[in-house]
Amino acid sequence: MAVLVGRKAPQFVAPAVVDGEEIVEDFSLNQYLGKKHVLFFFYPKDFTFVCPTELHAFQEKLGEFEKRGVAVVAASTDSEESHWGWLQMPKAAGGIQGITYPIVADTTKTISMNYGVLAGEYDYNENGEMAATGPMIAYRGLFLIDKEGVVQHQVVNNFPLGRSVNEALRMVDALLFHEEKGEVCPANWEAGKQGLKDTHVGVAEYLSAQ
Repeated sequence: MAVLVGRKAPQFVAPAVVDGEEIVEDFSLNQYLGKKHVLFFFYPKDFTFVCPTELHAFQEKLGEFEKRGVAVVAASTDSEESHWGWLQMPKAAGGIQGITYPIVADTTKTISMNYGVLAGEYDYNENGEMAATGPMIAYRGLFLIDKEGVVQHQVVNNFPLGRSVNEALRMVDALLFHEEKGEVCPANWEAGKQGLKDTHVGVAEYLSAQ
């Protein structure tokens, strides 16, 4: 898996479904540069099981991300038509109707590969034929990207392990706190708690107060 923290997030132009219904052919994260932080997350497949629980969980907290100036964007290796079809299926039937943030179609699998979350790769077999060495779908990768396009946080889960949206929000709060205060966030930091100055004196003062 690629470690992208501290590096520029890989850019792309790809089809996506936005606002739950409109298909656009040239979606890019570049539109947020200098304007918004981005929470960009991958999920394995449309019409599956853990995936809709995550998509709905991010939708339920979308207002919390937006009021922090963070755009939420999802992606999988399914086509934009598949995304659109799943968006028409009611939540009670296992669908994702009601999701309004963009869902990118990584049909070429290059976005997942560039972000280091593609499960498998192409190789040639003994007959010289191209073959996949894995399912060629994305792990549950999540990337917090700042306004300058730099990855500040990433986490990657295997297929059975759903992510915590509250933890994603906590990391957003930590990044915003650091950007605003210039202090760093100790273990288990949450919004409203004390940060610390990144000096020996700062950590001594923090630990002595615990």
